[in-house]
Parts: sequence; structure tokens; C-alpha cells
Amino acid sequence: MTHEYAMTGFTVREHRVEVPVDWSAPDRFGSLEVFARELVDPEQASDDLPLLLFLQGGPGGQGPRPLGGGWIAKALETYRVILLDQRGTGRSSPVDGRVISGFDDAARAADYLACFRADAIVEDAEHLRRTVYGGRQWATLGQSYGGFVTLTYLSRHPGALTRCFVTGGLPPATATAEEVYAHTYRRQAARNRELARLHPADVPLLGRIADRLDGVALPNGDPFTPERLQQLGMPLGMSTGVDEVHWLLDTALGSDGSPSHGFLAAVADRTGFDANPLYAVLQEVIYHQGDREPGWAAQAEHDRCPPFAADARPLLLTGEVIFPWMYDQHAVLRPFRGAADELAARTSWPALYDLDRLASNEVPVASVQYYDDPYVDLDLALATDVGHLDVWITNEHLHDGLRVAGDTILPRLFDLAAGKAHVTGR
Repeated sequence: MTHEYAMTGFTVREHRVEVPVDWSAPDRFGSLEVFARELVDPEQASDDLPLLLFLQGGPGGQGPRPLGGGWIAKALETYRVILLDQRGTGRSSPVDGRVISGFDDAARAADYLACFRADAIVEDAEHLRRTVYGGRQWATLGQSYGGFVTLTYLSRHPGALTRCFVTGGLPPATATAEEVYAHTYRRQAARNRELARLHPADVPLLGRIADRLDGVALPNGDPFTPERLQQLGMPLGMSTGVDEVHWLLDTALGSDGSPSHGFLAAVADRTGFDANPLYAVLQEVIYHQGDREPGWAAQAEHDRCPPFAADARPLLLTGEVIFPWMYDQHAVLRPFRGAADELAARTSWPALYDLDRLASNEVPVASVQYYDDPYVDLDLALATDVGHLDVWITNEHLHDGLRVAGDTILPRLFDLAAGKAHVTGR
């Protein structure tokens, strides 16, 4: 099904296709709908332009809703851009607590959620490519988790791809979730030091706020705990993240010294998962392959890092981590609790990457990775062996480089993949 309309700067075509929930057993959970939004420059709408599939960050993130400008405007100069709502997000049969509450038991709900990883996203994209685009090859642009999906795509269907661009998302293809958090906790500690360096008064202020939270609730009824306060550290790896936290704390306390109403509303919004519960539920699942010890990897690493304890002072802000307590304190996550426990306890997972195929890859891949990125660790990313890969490593940007400077980043990646520019090793 296709629907077309015009917006300022581009023409939009909306595509919807039906796919099985479980590609390995199509009758198991029935089907779901996958939605993709195609953009084209109106002046080139009748031209036979190459295709560029954008793979969104996440997990659990819907494709961008374009407003013009930025990297999309640059890409539209030469491509038709396809913005995919990954399964379970946006308009692709979104998964929320109501969906999960419809399962009779947690184990079956966990089996269902295990069908929303990169391998299934790739098969959805392949179905879209074959049915809507007649099997034409396309390029991909993967931001953050979209880079993880890219390497799964290269592992499974390299013949579908002309070239691949990755921004801040080369995956740690051989690392466990435990190894990932051991690295990213160190990088998050560095981002906390940057906050303290730039805004030293914010450090004791965070402690004072944490000490005033007994019995405080957020506007949505969730308890406001020191652990929830620590979640404000999630954006510290973004270009304006440190300053965003600073300005949020600027009016955190009311006239009586307790958290202000505006601050409470902002915390509920910035630390919640109402718009993307799959982000929480799948956060560790995206790393699991083969046999593993059961358990919550981020919580185990957190327990090994006493400076990050909620009762430690100075209070450190946590990063991209999901903990078991969130399924109690976040009302929107409570329906997922049993299934999340089941996923954490699972000891065997299918492989997401074909390491031999990646090592012998012949599809040009150009990536930018960021020195100080606390979400995708640089050392682990560079340990992944991918043939025909050029990596541009920079400290000019943080994890959101594509969003804030995509019109300069993307042309350089295009040149790298085309052999028109070079980097000095990796």
C-alpha cells in the first residue's frame, strides 16, 4: 500500500507491508505491519535516483519525522531516502504495555519480544526492498544502533547493498553485554567529570536534590528517587548534553528548597520510556549471541562501581543502562517486568553477525566514530573486523554528530565510500 503527498522541500511516499513477527516460524505469532516513509526532492521526483535506507538508532526508535534541512537535505541531493519505522515502533505495529499484557505468560511474551532484534529488522527491510522496490539494491545509513543493524545486514544479505554509511554505530560484534558495560561505565564517568569541570556548582546541587526526594513523586505518579535522578545523565554523550543538564538544574529547586514543579515535569519527560518502551526492554538483548550466563549485565557492572551508587556523594549520573528496578519505578514498564526477567535469564541466543563474512566483506563501508562517545565504545567498535571499511575517528562531535552536523559529516562519508577521500588507518 502506498500513499503520496507533498511537504515543503520534499515529496513523501508512505509504504506499508505485512511481514511475519517470527521470520523463522511465520505462523507462530502471526503478522505485523512495517511502515516506511520515502522522501524525494520534488525536482527529481521522476528521476531514477539511487535508494538510501536510513536505519534509526535505538533499539526501539522510530524513524525520524523530517522537517527539512540537516543530513536529509544533503542526502536528497543524490538519493531517494527511505525512513523505516523499525518493527514495534512508530507506525510499524508499535509494541507497548497493552500488547504485552495480552500474553498469558511471561515466557511467551519474552519469545515475542525476542523477535524484535536486528536480524528481524533486516528481514523486514529485505521484504520492503523486494516488494516495493522490485529488488533494487540500495545503500544504507545507520545511526548508532542502526550501525549494528547495518553489520547484521552485511552478514545476511550483502548482495542487497551498494554501500553502507555508519555514524557512531560500529557494533562490538564479538563483545558480550558485560564487556560493553565495563567499557561504557568508564566513559560515562569521564562525562561526569566533564560536567563537574564545566559546571562545578552542579555537583553538590545534585546531591542536595537527591537528599530531598523522600516521598516525592513525579507528575505521572512515578516515584522520584535518587536512581531516577541519576537517569538525567543519559544525554551527557550528546553535543549539548552537559549544558542541557546544567540548565535543567538551574531551576530545579523551588522557593522552599524542594524540587520545583517544572523540574519534576522535565524529569518525568526526559527519563521516561512512554514513547519507546522497547528501548528499555531490548537494551541488553541487542548484544546477546550464542551461550551466555544469565543476568542483568548493566546492573552487575553498576554494582562493581561504588562511585555510581545512588547514596554516594558526589552523585554521579548514569548513562545508557537499564536496571531491574526500572520495571518497578516506571509505570509504563511494569507490564514488561516478567518478560524482561525472562529475557535476562535466557542463556542461548542466535548469532547476529557472521564474522567470516564481515571480514571478507566487499561492500564499501564508511563510518565516523567519536573518541568520547559513552554509548558506543570506540575500542570495542574498532575491534570488529570488517573488510572494505574506512573509519574516520574524530573528537569534533559526540554521539549526535549526524543530527547536529550531518550536512558536513555525510558528504565526507560519501567520499570515503567512493574512494575520493582517505583516513589515516584505524
